[in-house]
Amino acid sequence: MKQKLLDELMKVSEEEQKYLDGQGDIERQLYVKEKIEEIDRELLLGRGQLITVRPHSRFVDFPEYRHNYVEIMYVIQGSITHCIEGKELVLHKGDVLMLNQQVVHSIKRADYQDIGINFIALPEFFEVPLSMLGEENVLARFVTSVFRQKDPVSHYLLFRLQENEQVENLMENMVESMLHGYANEDIINQYSMGIVFLYLLNHLENLSHNSSMDYKETIVQAVLGYINSDCKNASLTRIAEDTNQSMTALSKLIKQKTGYNFQELLQRKRFQMAVLLLCDTKLSIEEIALDVGYENQSYFFRQFKKRYGMTPHKYRKENIKDKTR
Repeated sequence: MKQKLLDELMKVSEEEQKYLDGQGDIERQLYVKEKIEEIDRELLLGRGQLITVRPHSRFVDFPEYRHNYVEIMYVIQGSITHCIEGKELVLHKGDVLMLNQQVVHSIKRADYQDIGINFIALPEFFEVPLSMLGEENVLARFVTSVFRQKDPVSHYLLFRLQENEQVENLMENMVESMLHGYANEDIINQYSMGIVFLYLLNHLENLSHNSSMDYKETIVQAVLGYINSDCKNASLTRIAEDTNQSMTALSKLIKQKTGYNFQELLQRKRFQMAVLLLCDTKLSIEEIALDVGYENQSYFFRQFKKRYGMTPHKYRKENIKDKTR
């Protein structure tokens, strides 16, 4: 981040100075009209604004609260600790936490070096980012759910990006435009946030948590189901397109969740199917190899022997013999 902007964000605000001077509780009138349990968007967003940014106030604990807007926290440096649904989430530099409306959470005291930016947005702000996303992915589901006050699909998402340069540049541009009131900032920031979301989709392996479902697990289960249903034609390219993931992100995700890469999973399934066909049908070895996706007969024979310690012919002979005993 530009040093000039960082210096601006690190300045101790009037509110923060009061906390340093001994005021123990947050200034209620800055955040709520009646009760601390809900922070009101009307006190944070100006008339007609779809989104604003607010540096996270340091030197004080934020008690448990909810808010009637969507909040995205981006950590610029240091760390900031959120407590959500009884779980403590420590955000580090580069992390992105997306909180839906009405998520109950608290935030522990941050120190001088801990700089976080809160993007405070109305649901309408996300209409443009949503149009930039595919129909079936974790961010599209999250964005769709922000339009519903009750029973949102995904309460929060945490991406541990570890200082992703592209996301950092986009976040910096949005923060600067909102702090300084640039012209046409809403539409520019809508498209900028949409691009951030597209980058996040390419880094699903860094999705740490989704409170209402483990999306990474869902993606991997879809991959396994795809392999099981059509191991002959299964390809990583096709499943990446179907799940709106990049090849790189999907490969990392599969390895992370299963311990195997896509080709290893596919080969295991193909040979499981080959063994069933050897034992339960009278198809020739050549026909079986083709049925499970191997046009190269020599490769099929080599891999089969490597896996089972014998040729397909011998495997069939021994196992059919065992069945007749």
